[in-house]
Amino acid sequence: MIKVLLADDQSLVRSGFRMLIDSADDMEAVGEVDNGQQAVDMVRSRPVDVVLMDIRMPVMDGTEATRQISELGGNTKVLVLTTFDLDDYVFAALRNGASGFLLKDARPEELLGAIRSVAAGDAVVAPSATRRLLTHFADKLPGTAPAAESRLEVLTERENEVLREVARGANNTEISQRLYMAEGTVKTHIGRLLSKLGARDRVHLVLIALECGVR
Repeated sequence: MIKVLLADDQSLVRSGFRMLIDSADDMEAVGEVDNGQQAVDMVRSRPVDVVLMDIRMPVMDGTEATRQISELGGNTKVLVLTTFDLDDYVFAALRNGASGFLLKDARPEELLGAIRSVAAGDAVVAPSATRRLLTHFADKLPGTAPAAESRLEVLTERENEVLREVARGANNTEISQRLYMAEGTVKTHIGRLLSKLGARDRVHLVLIALECGVR
């Protein structure tokens, strides 16, 4: 059973998410909080698999809460939910360890699927909103700096090709089709990229790629 914590300063929003989550057979809402500090405290005090994290909350915003939860070193994943699809705060939350990003108007099945994905250790990078976010901020990243580009020197030519597709938001099936390789081989390359580049997950891998000038 996936244990989900709801962090949002609007009680009606939390209630709607709780109803949706509790309707799924494989997950349950284990708590509701209305600010980031409470979210951090809750994660410290009880098992939580996924935090649905609003960004703009009082006391402590979702960006700082995400950073602190990531630094706890546990298995709790953060899925950012926001009304704003191109938001500096959302980008900062991804940099601080969030495993994904969805708009609050996402379809119910999309949200439940995203929760399952991040709980399983994957990252939600496919939705078009995420791609727009990363593209929007790509020119603000130090992607052409020599120090950034040198990180890619440890990669093989094939690994660079896979990284380029990951940076474009392609999933494993799409990469398999575009590069004419088995999905199992794609997964192997993704694993090597995570290891060689020190990325914690797929979202982090995309951000590293953009920082290194991969387009």
